[in-house]
Amino acid sequence: FKMDTTPESYLDLFPLEAIVYLTPDSENVLEDIDPDKVYVLGGLVDESIHKQLTLRRAQEQCLQTARLPIREYMVKAPNSRNYHSETLAINQVYDVLSTYYQTRSWPAALRAGVSSGKGYVLPDTAEQ
Repeated sequence: FKMDTTPESYLDLFPLEAIVYLTPDSENVLEDIDPDKVYVLGGLVDESIHKQLTLRRAQEQCLQTARLPIREYMVKAPNSRNYHSETLAINQVYDVLSTYYQTRSWPAALRAGVSSGKGYVLPDTAEQ
């Protein structure tokens, strides 16, 4: 994957219709990666989760949004804290996307990027 850094905003570098802002709060499920799109990983450098913040930012910028298909492919695992979160760190989202791009398999991609600490597992591992 080609990565580059720049002080410029993605809004200045790409047409709005090409940008998809990834946020766990989106109603739209990312079903496939479109090579003609630019995916922005909505992220915060913070110790706490701010619900809807990345979604609101994308909406203010009139951007398309999508979320990873965690609910579609994974199940909530029983755990003592009853903790379940679809909010991932940027490196986890990157791992999911890069694995999906290589395998074209959401289960494989989610296995690679969603840690069991998030409270979600693939159905074939739910009983373990």
